[in-house]
Amino acid sequence: QLQLVESGGGLVEPGGSLRLSCAASGFSLDYHTIGWFRQAPGKEREGVGCISSSGSGTDYADSVKGRFTASRDNAKNTAYLQMDNLKPEDTAVYYCAAILGRGYDYCSTSVWSYDNWGQGTQVTVSS
Repeated sequence: QLQLVESGGGLVEPGGSLRLSCAASGFSLDYHTIGWFRQAPGKEREGVGCISSSGSGTDYADSVKGRFTASRDNAKNTAYLQMDNLKPEDTAVYYCAAILGRGYDYCSTSVWSYDNWGQGTQVTVSS
């Protein structure tokens, strides 16, 4: 069974950091582009970042640029989202997603670009 499992969410104070992990099981993340998304209550799911299968291509939403960093470790079959200087407006359920075979430098933050999704992990930023 192909599965993506996010972990690393939690409660953090404003200005704090979290690192989310996205572990794949049942398939290899090699040749997959990974996208990171979030959905706050009452809002649509939005893309926050992505990393290409080569790892050399990344893209971020303007709201998180300079604060969030996507990375990957194909040997561990895991992708990461480092989130620094967190703000209350970053509170949401965070999801990772994967798409196979779009090219080594392909990266997209569109929800329509991905066909394999994790179950999400809650991130709450509050004092």
